Amino acid sequence: MLAFRSAFIVSLSIPFLLINQASASDKEHDDEHEHEHDHIERVVVQATRSGRIADEQPIRVELINREDIEEKAAMRPGNISMLVAETGGVRVQTTSPALGSANIRLQGLFGRYTQLLADGLPLYGNQAGSIGLLQIPPTDLARVEIIKGSASSLYGGSAMGGVINLISRKPDDKASGEVLVNATTRHGQDITSYFETPLSVNAQGSITAGVHHQSRTDISNDGWIDLPGYERYTARPRLYWQGDRGQTLYTTVGIMSENRTGGTMPGGTVADGSAFQQTQDSERLDAGMIFTMPVFDTLALNSRASAMQRKHEHTYGSLVENDEHESYLLESSLAGYTDNSDWVIGVAYQNDRFNSATYPSFNYNYQVPGVFSQIDYMFSPLITASLSTRFDDHSEFGSQFSPRLSLLYRLGELTIRGSVGKGYFAPTPFVDEIEAAGLARLEPIQDISAETADTASIDFTYTYESIETSLTLFAANIDNVVSLAAFDSNADGINDRVRLVNSAEESRIRGSEFLLRYYWNDLKLTASYLYLDSSESSPVGIRKRSIALTPMHSAGFVAMWEQHGKFRAGFEAYYTGTQRLNDNPYINESKPYWHLGFLAEVTRGRFSWFINLENLLDVKQSDEHPLLLPSRAPSGLWTTDIWSRNDGFIVNGGVRIKFGT
Repeated sequence: MLAFRSAFIVSLSIPFLLINQASASDKEHDDEHEHEHDHIERVVVQATRSGRIADEQPIRVELINREDIEEKAAMRPGNISMLVAETGGVRVQTTSPALGSANIRLQGLFGRYTQLLADGLPLYGNQAGSIGLLQIPPTDLARVEIIKGSASSLYGGSAMGGVINLISRKPDDKASGEVLVNATTRHGQDITSYFETPLSVNAQGSITAGVHHQSRTDISNDGWIDLPGYERYTARPRLYWQGDRGQTLYTTVGIMSENRTGGTMPGGTVADGSAFQQTQDSERLDAGMIFTMPVFDTLALNSRASAMQRKHEHTYGSLVENDEHESYLLESSLAGYTDNSDWVIGVAYQNDRFNSATYPSFNYNYQVPGVFSQIDYMFSPLITASLSTRFDDHSEFGSQFSPRLSLLYRLGELTIRGSVGKGYFAPTPFVDEIEAAGLARLEPIQDISAETADTASIDFTYTYESIETSLTLFAANIDNVVSLAAFDSNADGINDRVRLVNSAEESRIRGSEFLLRYYWNDLKLTASYLYLDSSESSPVGIRKRSIALTPMHSAGFVAMWEQHGKFRAGFEAYYTGTQRLNDNPYINESKPYWHLGFLAEVTRGRFSWFINLENLLDVKQSDEHPLLLPSRAPSGLWTTDIWSRNDGFIVNGGVRIKFGT
């Protein structure tokens, strides 16, 4: 229990610190294994609120460390899509072939169910939107924490499918920084920077900023833009302060501006012979703070707040839509511990607003006061349980109760975790198709209920010398799934509009993940496999079918050879199996495909030169069938869904320059 107490105190006094040991007494135990497992980091996880070290969490939390972040930043420095996409059980699904937007699907659940956080704050909104994933550079990240399965008990209705928490780098006691310059063979350029410095004895500051450009590119030469063009500017300063009595204050402000262009190329047309340009101009301003203060010896007060405003101007052909999203959070909690337990209890208020100047009938203002609690109890040195609960009073969808129970059993090198939870999601008009096509063809929303899910998982992890293995079995039952249904507005047999409906039948997901890691000197080998058996009701609500764009089989293999401070070279291979396709007039089921890549980076002093080769097999969906539809879909889309890649073979390279290290 001493190890836990030290971790608890550290997590209160330095909330974003990566630590290498939990306590002095725990270090003796760790030293016996350090020579065998010096690659395993001792990390205090923030996403679960309990402040426990990662391998002592009853809730399974997957970590992406700084080393992997640097590797993926060399592959895709402009956004975090590749960073999370190559994690087991995580799929980044393109939602708009016109704008290239994408969302994150955890274990087969829809992307709208995933809560994206920054240092525990919803700085990108409680529903970040598919384009938000592509507007977050990874330069300033220390690690990423991923919780799969319902986390509504921790974070409310936006976390029904899980949580991805982006943890920022904490400044050191001396000034340092880095600049990364990148260019691609598809006419893309990135410049990102990160700088940190001490501001006083008790305060440090950091800032990250980036400029990103992509030229619009028609790779398949069909007149449609396969890589949308964009100009994006981002900046995020952060301030960290620690008081003499253990108080901490973290504040941040984020600014983002982007102009994105897709649709038809100049001179290109869709099937009706007209040009159809699709654009989106975005501006986002956000701010957040976390304040922690010890109370007596075993208690701590924590307060969090955030605000986000995001403005859009959309163009769909000749139609223009202007809208604004706002999101606010106020939260306060009290945490403490006893000899065998630690606990958190708190209150929260969330507010989500949408205002459309073009279609005001879709405006909403969700106000959600709630109370939450969590208790971790150690029954013995082998068994720990965690129970978290949350009660929300949603202004639109009424009372929602979200519990989650997790158990941890540790016997030597074997760790077993089990978890069951219940969550909910408050529907908005923005299912994937509406985000991609706009509100113009959507009927007014009527009689929509909250989506709910029951999730369960059991995880077995075994470590032997330089081998790590993990097997996870998981399941989810989702009720009241919201989807689009075609609607004949004129009763003439022509479906030229859509409406949102709750499915009458339950959707089910059953699956398993397998992970194997092997460390041999400077070589790390990683193999993963994901099996998904998904089902949903057909439009008539009678027969079952697999959920579209959900491959039953997918796998990955990564080999990385690295000598720290000298070089790294890596090869990766990812397999995606067949997928059922929705409303695709060309094929009903996709073909399986492989994605191969190679990365090399050489470091000389403060300069690191890198080159990355993506999609070595030049896989393109347009080689299998046209991307453009023969006629416009009822939702307003002019393209099929993206089930493969549409960028072809691409090379990027550049230099990372570090200062003050």
